[in-house]
Amino acid sequence: MDSITHIVLGACIGEAVAGRQLHKRSMFYGALAQSVPDVDFVLGFFLHGADNVVAHRGITHSILFGVVAVLFLTWLVKNVIHKTPLPLKNVLLLFAVNIFVHLFIDTFNAYGVGLLMPFSRHRFTFNVLYVADPLFSIAPFISFLFLLFLHKSHKRRVMWIRTGIFVSAIYLCIAIVNKIIVDNAVQRNLSAQNKSTDFFTTPSPFNSLLWFVAAKEKNGYYTAYRSVFDKDTMRFTFFPRNETLTDTVGNQKDLHSLKDFAQGYYTFERWGDTTVLNVLRFGQEVGWYNPTDRFCFHYYLNFPAQNDLVVQRGRFEHWTKESLNAFFRRMFGAATSR
Repeated sequence: MDSITHIVLGACIGEAVAGRQLHKRSMFYGALAQSVPDVDFVLGFFLHGADNVVAHRGITHSILFGVVAVLFLTWLVKNVIHKTPLPLKNVLLLFAVNIFVHLFIDTFNAYGVGLLMPFSRHRFTFNVLYVADPLFSIAPFISFLFLLFLHKSHKRRVMWIRTGIFVSAIYLCIAIVNKIIVDNAVQRNLSAQNKSTDFFTTPSPFNSLLWFVAAKEKNGYYTAYRSVFDKDTMRFTFFPRNETLTDTVGNQKDLHSLKDFAQGYYTFERWGDTTVLNVLRFGQEVGWYNPTDRFCFHYYLNFPAQNDLVVQRGRFEHWTKESLNAFFRRMFGAATSR
C-alpha cells in the first residue's frame, strides 16, 4: 500500500497493542514500524532501471528482514531510547505485529513482495488491492486523527482503534469476494470462448469493482476489463508477445530480470528506435475506454537510463474527461460507448 496508509494503520495498531503501556508513544512506534520495510526507497537514489524495479519490495519485505528489524527495534527502544523500564512483551509485539502486517498487506498489491528473499526471488502477490485504495485507507486515516488529538484517557479511543483496524479488514474481505466473483466470471467466459484459462485479475485504480484481466496463450495474451456488476459476455483483445524482438536487445541481464519480475505476463513492442517490454500485471493506461491502449508498465530496453518511475509512468497519461466518465460507468457495469 501507499506510505500514508501504512503510517496511519500502524499508529492505530500500535495504540491497540501497547497504548495502555506506552500511551501516545505507541502510535509513533507503530507508524515507524509500518514504515520500516519501505526503507528500500533509499535504493532508488543509487539503483536505476531494472535493478531498481527488482530491488523494490525485495529483501526489505522478506520474512528474514522482518525478524531482524523487530529484534533490533525492540532492543533499540528498550535499551537505548528509553531509560525508564518498558514491558518487553508489549514493545516486541508492537513492532512484530506492525512489520508483519505491512508485509501481509503488500502481498495483496500487484507489485508483489519477496517474502523468501534472499533464498528465493519469487514474489508473492494476491492481486486484490490497488496500491492506493481510498476505501481501504479512509478509516485508519480518520481514526489516526482522532487518536492523535483525543486525551489518552478519553473513553472513545477504543472505538476509534477498532474503527481504524476493523473497517479496513472488512473492506479487504469485500475486495477478496469481489475478486472471486470476477475470477469465476472470467473463467466461464474463457471456457465458453475456447480460450486458455491460465489468467490473472488485478483491480483497476482506486477501487475493487473494476478488474483488469489477462489470459495467457501460446504466443500472446487476451486482455479485458470486468466489473463485479457485468452480466454480458466478455470481449477480449489480443496482444502478441513478440518474443523475437528481443534479438535487438543488448542488455540481456536487464531483460531476464524484468521477465522474472513479470511472472510470465509480458509483451515486446517496437517504439521508434527502442524495443519496449510491457509488464501486464499493472494493467493498461485506459484499457476500459480503449481496449488497445498501452500498458502502464513499459520499459525502454535500449535506453535503461530513461526508466525511472517506470511502474506508474503511464498510469494517468491518457486520463481525460471522456475516459474518466467511461471508467466510472464501467465500474458499475455499464458498457462504454467506444
